[in-house]
Amino acid sequence: MRVHVVPIGNSKGIRIPKPLLELCQIKKEVDLVVRDKSLVIYPVRSHPRAEWAEAFRTMHERGEDRLLVDERVDLDLGSWEW
Repeated sequence: MRVHVVPIGNSKGIRIPKPLLELCQIKKEVDLVVRDKSLVIYPVRSHPRAEWAEAFRTMHERGEDRLLVDERVDLDLGSWEW
């Protein structure tokens, strides 16, 4: 999709169409990154953990919320030999 670069004071700007803003979940702020001479725009998540509850629920439904270390393992290292 092509858009025009427009003057904004001493800077330049673009208008991002509403469907793209919604698709990328862009609200009020974005992070701009230059990568290989390209400008990449990322949405800013105002609450970094906002979507964790849903992610944990999905993990539980898929059975992906199991312990990674067997609970019988002595994690205090008391019985370990070095």
